[in-house]
Amino acid sequence: MKYNVLLYYCYSKIENPEEYREQHHLFCLENNLKGRIIIAEEGLNGTVSGAPEDTQAYMDYIHGDGRFNHCEFKIDQSDEHAFAKLHVRVKPEIVHSSLHHIDPNVKTGAYVEPEEFKKILKEESDDVVILDVRSNYEHEVGHFKNAVTLDIDNFRDFPAKVGELEQYKDKKVITYCTGGIKCEKASAYLLEQGFDNVHQLHGGIIKYGLEADGEDFEGKCYVFDNRVVHEVNTVNPTVVSKCYVTGEPSDRMVNCANPHCNIHVPMSEEGAKIYNGCCSEECMNNPDSRPYDGSGYYSKESNGYNPYKGWKRKYTE
Repeated sequence: MKYNVLLYYCYSKIENPEEYREQHHLFCLENNLKGRIIIAEEGLNGTVSGAPEDTQAYMDYIHGDGRFNHCEFKIDQSDEHAFAKLHVRVKPEIVHSSLHHIDPNVKTGAYVEPEEFKKILKEESDDVVILDVRSNYEHEVGHFKNAVTLDIDNFRDFPAKVGELEQYKDKKVITYCTGGIKCEKASAYLLEQGFDNVHQLHGGIIKYGLEADGEDFEGKCYVFDNRVVHEVNTVNPTVVSKCYVTGEPSDRMVNCANPHCNIHVPMSEEGAKIYNGCCSEECMNNPDSRPYDGSGYYSKESNGYNPYKGWKRKYTE
């Protein structure tokens, strides 16, 4: 059976996030969904996976709520659940941005649809700048051709880097990210900082892959589920990242087996064998290094998270 993977976000006011978290979480449990969902006063952000009928029920549930009837889902497929667990949490923002004052419903960059974006990529105009607003580990494994990238470890560092973009103030700037959520605030912030001609790729890399075959996206798209990286380009795919250990082409993302390092980098299967899943001999010799099982994936501690915590209501027909 094929599973659907839903990627979505929606900026819409939620008056009581804690109460809505309980209702939302209960619905997911009752419909066999797994994933990671963030709820904040400013809206929703999530990726969930499940059987087609369960994910359809989820989309109907979201669209049936007047606050979220404009929510857009990017729908992909997977041979298995994209998550091992269900997490529904309340946080201050639906994406950590340090831009609390920006409401994308009031100000944001104009959308560029995938097919139009593909034409813009082909033109390679000097008057257009394609700006990647994702973190280093994301754009290093895949990015659009000729994109400008920023040296940031987290999206919350984006505002501090805008000063480096002053040279592009007289150009048309098109931002992009994985699914579009970061660009809503990044493009708005650029407008606030005096960039007059700012746009954003509607739906991000994922929608571009679904609607424009991912053409001219180099490498793979980093995703925040158990797949880790996802192929979006079915026209002219390439590998742009290199194994951290051997330097050979590789887009296989792993964590260093040394938990004190835990660096998240591309590492080929051959490269991983050299230091038993570690990034260096020093890490390999650390007495706390985790056994390497060939995957390079190590489950995080749950911090006592209970998927049934707050489940006050009981299922009734």
